[in-house]
Amino acid sequence: MKIDHIGIAVLNLNDVEDFVKKVFGKGFDLIEEISSQKVRVGFLNLENSRLEFIEAVSEDSPVKKFLDKKGEGIHHICVEVKNIEETLRVLKERGVKLVDEKPREGSEGSRVAFLYPFHGVLIELKEKK
Repeated sequence: MKIDHIGIAVLNLNDVEDFVKKVFGKGFDLIEEISSQKVRVGFLNLENSRLEFIEAVSEDSPVKKFLDKKGEGIHHICVEVKNIEETLRVLKERGVKLVDEKPREGSEGSRVAFLYPFHGVLIELKEKK
């Protein structure tokens, strides 16, 4: 496993991109709406890591609930896995609490699943296409 990205919940993706351009000298490498999760995301690729900025696009988005409760900030850490079904099966056997027992649609055509927060940080599993 390796870290794929760190997800940061934000109120306004456009405002964040302005800041990102000032700090990193470039805008987002990818902006995508993920309708199944009711979010719009902007990815910033760095030399050996990525940041994902997440904006809720619906009042009933889980990210909107997160923002209302905790404000802007780190939402999750995403770990890339090779076989998401097998990883979920093993984690469940080990007693890890799963938000998703089956993968769902993620960014960039991936499949993702979330674990319940660990010390206040959500963990996302991601299987790339």
